Amino acid sequence: MIKRIVFDAYAIMAFLENEPGAQIVADLLTDSQIEILISAINLGEVYYILSRERSQTEAEKIIDYIFMEDKIKIVDAKWSMVKKAAKIKSAGGISYADAFALALAREDKAMLVTGDPEIKAVAANVSVELIWLS
Repeated sequence: MIKRIVFDAYAIMAFLENEPGAQIVADLLTDSQIEILISAINLGEVYYILSRERSQTEAEKIIDYIFMEDKIKIVDAKWSMVKKAAKIKSAGGISYADAFALALAREDKAMLVTGDPEIKAVAANVSVELIWLS
């Protein structure tokens, strides 16, 4: 049975920067029993971080690779998801982009892969289990 998990921007950046948790992300990327989801909002967060820290050309290459990767399903932010994320954000303590990762994980009953302390502080309140990277 295929298990679904959600990556946030933290998970992708940890992998790309070989930070703590990078090997966990690498193992998940190669596990044939796992389907990986990422919100388009969180992918946008990866894009702007890479554009700022590396270059826009490098960001384009990495994002293009993610789009070509069959293992990662990019989930568009439809109005129903926007409302769910806004409700999570309205409770406070979390960025709007992080609220999308939590909303997607909750909707799909998936574990969220992150090392973001803000998400850790809020996840239990919205019934989302974490795969912790730090």
